[in-house]
Amino acid sequence: MIRIALVEDDASYRQELKAYLEQYARENGEEIDVKTFADGDEIAQDYRAEYDIIFMDILMRFMNGMQAAREIRKKDEEVIIIFVTNTAQYAISGYEVNALDYVLKPINYYAFSKTMERALAKVKRDEEKFIVISNKYSAYKVNENAIQYVEINGHSLIYHTRDGDFGAVGTMKEVEEELSGEHFFRCNKCFLVNLKYVDAIEGDDALVAGKPVQISRSRKKPFMEALNAYMSRRA
Repeated sequence: MIRIALVEDDASYRQELKAYLEQYARENGEEIDVKTFADGDEIAQDYRAEYDIIFMDILMRFMNGMQAAREIRKKDEEVIIIFVTNTAQYAISGYEVNALDYVLKPINYYAFSKTMERALAKVKRDEEKFIVISNKYSAYKVNENAIQYVEINGHSLIYHTRDGDFGAVGTMKEVEEELSGEHFFRCNKCFLVNLKYVDAIEGDDALVAGKPVQISRSRKKPFMEALNAYMSRRA
C-alpha cells in the first residue's frame, strides 16, 4: 500500500489529482491510499511520518507549500515531496527541501504519470527489506521501514508498525541482530527504536510516531549521537 498525501487548496485541482492517482493505480496495479488536505497548515501541524509521497501545491492561502515542506522535513527526511505549481520558477527552490520533482498546472496526465513512475521507483528501492514476524498462531511479512519501535516484556515482543501492532515471542538480542542497521537504536533494555520515526525528545522520553518511549540515563548520550548522525546522513 502506497500512502499519498495530496495538499491543494483549489478543489478542482485537488479532485483532478486524486482522479489521476486513482487512474494510475488502476492502470499499473498499485494499491494506494490518498488523504487530502486543503492547505499546508493542515498537514504540517502535528505531522506524522506516515506518508510515502506528498503532492504539495506551492501557493496556498494560510501556509504555502514551501513553508509546509520545511516543517515536514524537520520530522521526516525520507518522504517524497512533489510540488504542484502554475510556473516552474516557484519549484526551482525545491532543492532546499529535497523535492523529487514538480507537476505543472494545468496538469497533463502523461507528465503526471512519468513523475509517479519516478516516485514509486524510489519508494520501492527504499522498501526492499522485509522481515517475518511470527508466533504460534500466525506469521506476517512486514517492511522493515514500517517498524516504528519494538518493545519486550519477558519473552513477549510487540512490533509497533505503521500498519498496526504485531506480537511475537523472542528476545531483544535476536531483534537487534535482525534489525541491525543505521536507523535502529536501543534506547533502554525494553525498547528498540526506528530513528526514522523520532519526532522529538522531551526530557527523558523520545516521541516515536507520537508515542513517548523512555530513554535510559546511561543510553541518552549515545542515543542522541545516533539520532544526530542519522539526521545528518539524510540532510
